[in-house]
Amino acid sequence: MPLNPILEVEIFDVWGIDFMGPFKPSSNGHNYILVAVDYVSKWIEAIPCPTCDAKVVIKLFRTRLDEALWAYRTAYKTPIGRMNAYENSMIYKLRTKAAHDKLIRLKDFKAGDSVLLYNSKLRLFPGKLRSKWAGPFKIHEVLPYGSLTLLNQEGKEFTVNGHRCKPYLGMTPTEEIITPLEDPTPA
Repeated sequence: MPLNPILEVEIFDVWGIDFMGPFKPSSNGHNYILVAVDYVSKWIEAIPCPTCDAKVVIKLFRTRLDEALWAYRTAYKTPIGRMNAYENSMIYKLRTKAAHDKLIRLKDFKAGDSVLLYNSKLRLFPGKLRSKWAGPFKIHEVLPYGSLTLLNQEGKEFTVNGHRCKPYLGMTPTEEIITPLEDPTPA
């Protein structure tokens, strides 16, 4: 499965802004509510406004942003230059993801395929010649994020991670060719 890096964000890096309404006009003539949420600090600001346009959003940031930043004692412009570190961290994560994804083999399973399952309990009872793979099992359903639902010989379903499976390349029943020894014909 490909690597999915988690972004580390700081306070006031990720915002959600939306308008609610229209509602019945208030005594001040406000029909809408502007809701601004900082997803990191969970700071919420709800402001009534008469219209829902960009001017209202700009006015919110001009009047309320400094108050919010001072509440968390965060400077408006950081003098240490942490943005370079954040960008370098992002570049490193993307390169690590690319290197990881280049080395993994994607296993493309379909419902109805036969697979072998890695026996993780083998470490408890090691055996030099014991097979590390159990099966074959039939794939009943392919679930998201690489999970598989398998069927055993009794028909019971169980779910496993797709990384623990490999395709079963066993013998398939074919027509048996019999050549009589009394009258061999050259092939």
